[in-house]
Amino acid sequence: MLKKCRLLYCLAGFDMTYIPGLLSVIMPLYNTGEPFIACMDSLIAQTWKNLEIIIVNDGSTDNSAELAQSYADRYPHVHLLHQRNGGVSAARNTGMKVARGEYIAYVDGDDIAYPEMYETLMTMALKDNLDVAQCNADWCIAETGHTWASIPTDRIRSTGVMTGPDWLRKALASRRWRHVVWMGVYRHQTIRDAGLTFLSGLHHQDIIWTTEFMFNAKRARYTEIPLYKYFLHGASVSRLPRTGLKNLAYQRHYIKITRLLDKMNHDYAGRIPIYPEFKQQVIYEALRVCHCIRKEPDEKIRQRMIAEVFVSGMFKRMVSNICSVKLGYQVLLWAIRFSQWRDKALTPRRLAHLTLDSKE
Repeated sequence: MLKKCRLLYCLAGFDMTYIPGLLSVIMPLYNTGEPFIACMDSLIAQTWKNLEIIIVNDGSTDNSAELAQSYADRYPHVHLLHQRNGGVSAARNTGMKVARGEYIAYVDGDDIAYPEMYETLMTMALKDNLDVAQCNADWCIAETGHTWASIPTDRIRSTGVMTGPDWLRKALASRRWRHVVWMGVYRHQTIRDAGLTFLSGLHHQDIIWTTEFMFNAKRARYTEIPLYKYFLHGASVSRLPRTGLKNLAYQRHYIKITRLLDKMNHDYAGRIPIYPEFKQQVIYEALRVCHCIRKEPDEKIRQRMIAEVFVSGMFKRMVSNICSVKLGYQVLLWAIRFSQWRDKALTPRRLAHLTLDSKE
């Protein structure tokens, strides 16, 4: 009943008081199955005991909800909410509406947090009055067990307190930092003041969320210690092989990300320093699309993708964000390639409209 009341109060627009020192860990859950048990056991074993675990069942059709209920029945700090399937972003947003913690963390239901993860990060956050405390992580191929640190220590070492934009600049410059929300704890009030939510329906929405959070963070700090284990599965969204229309649809997410990042840079100009690394980020995300076009075996789809690069404004964004000779050369190289590959008999606009109108 208490959990239902909290949800109703939040949805009705009533304010909720955050509990000092409490960490709210939000976990979207959709058909995770057995790996969910290892994840939950790692959260129950956390040495930081002042936490609540909010599981948002996103319309699971397997036994995941039953497994989650068994934990909610056994542990009073575990709360289970149910919603119709809406995706990871919608589930995280639901969790944030009922979270009471001074800080919020996010976890994927098929990963694990090392026992000392949240004690380490919360101690950093409370000691230094941080908006965000971030850590390194281990990446593990689930099928083989091969594990490596996400960020080599020769790229980024532990830091002192920095502003969010300064930390983001340093992280992006390393070219190994990952835009993922589960490598940190985030001040709840900062999230609310910035009006941050996750964009439903957008793949890799963490890129947008983490960037805007850092733009709003006054105090940030990073530890090089890996405290989280992320499992790469054959069925992971980022590892699925895509060609044809599936590739076209997937790359549209990255095209949208370049637009949102570019808009964010313009919106925050004058409020924070827009470092070259923030402009480079737009180009690097666009280059993902370019490389996928190069690898696309279906010529018709490749023509459609080239068309969308221009009609969507992505290529114009690449040009406008050039801030180094190296990047300028790369953009020029892709312009030449697209010119060589493009079917001269069809204009980019005609191809783009064909793509948008297609019901395939």
